[in-house]
Amino acid sequence: MKRTFLMLALGVFLISGCNPQPSNTSEDKNLVLYAGRGKELVDGIIERFMKETGINVQVKYGKTAELALVLQQEGDKSPADLFWAQDASALGAVMKAGLFADLPKTLSGAVAKTFQNPHNQWVALTGRARTLAYSVKRVQVAELPQGIEDLTNPKWKGKIAWAPDNASFQSFVTALRVTQGEEKARAWLLAVKANEPKSYANNAAIVEAIAAGEADLGLPNHYYLLSFTDKDPNYPVAQTMFKAGDAGNLVNVSGAGILKSGKNIEAAQAFLKFILSQAGQTYMANDEFEYPVVDGVKLHPKLMQVEALGKVKMAVDLNALADLQGTLALLKATGVL
Repeated sequence: MKRTFLMLALGVFLISGCNPQPSNTSEDKNLVLYAGRGKELVDGIIERFMKETGINVQVKYGKTAELALVLQQEGDKSPADLFWAQDASALGAVMKAGLFADLPKTLSGAVAKTFQNPHNQWVALTGRARTLAYSVKRVQVAELPQGIEDLTNPKWKGKIAWAPDNASFQSFVTALRVTQGEEKARAWLLAVKANEPKSYANNAAIVEAIAAGEADLGLPNHYYLLSFTDKDPNYPVAQTMFKAGDAGNLVNVSGAGILKSGKNIEAAQAFLKFILSQAGQTYMANDEFEYPVVDGVKLHPKLMQVEALGKVKMAVDLNALADLQGTLALLKATGVL
């Protein structure tokens, strides 16, 4: 099965044009970034970095889980200098494979302790919360599910949108496996699957599906809906958190690690420093609606305050979410993926 996942990942990677060749010399000035983030989310901050530093960034976009598997296959022959992942699970998987270099303590030290990697081999760049999105036209607040178990209720049959191929969803499943065990995670996936949920490619598509009437509920990250309501205050979708401590309230990170085999380590460090600067964090918080991971950055007014988020989030160590392969295997075995 592992070979199947690796070949699938490599196939998608090559088809999408993500096939950079290794640098022939250490003099290559291009910073090669493998990005599991959506282009529309991070292209702006990358452009700012290039403009302000003069360092050229060659970005290869792809799905986070697929890029993590490709990096493991490429090993020390990878052309990548830096891997920017959508979630802690993929970062943990690449770290577990021994591919990340140690980071300067000045980088990781700037990040809130909650989001730090104790091995100092990847660093959080933004925080992101899982939410329950719903149609304001077809769902009453009083009937909203209070926890992920409520999504197995037959009343929601055919009305749920999810994105099993998305790294954020996969990281949520990993957290479910870690906190509740393999069998409970399997049972939940099968029970929701029996409710005939509709699968979408990503979080943005979930929100759009709810607005279009294709689904009544969905499980996206928090910032996707905010990007829609920022353009249209009357957008017919709202979102909420589940009851305090529920597994649906996973607060994850996007983050990055520098590859040991990278040819431009200093440029990679400069990139991470830029994202973690007050200017970089302010951009990600106010232009992309993500949570800052360093102190002193003002939140966008539409974001839930950090203190309130802390009271309802799921209790899980993000560093324990490294078994991406196990989650992919479970999703395949249950027919969800």
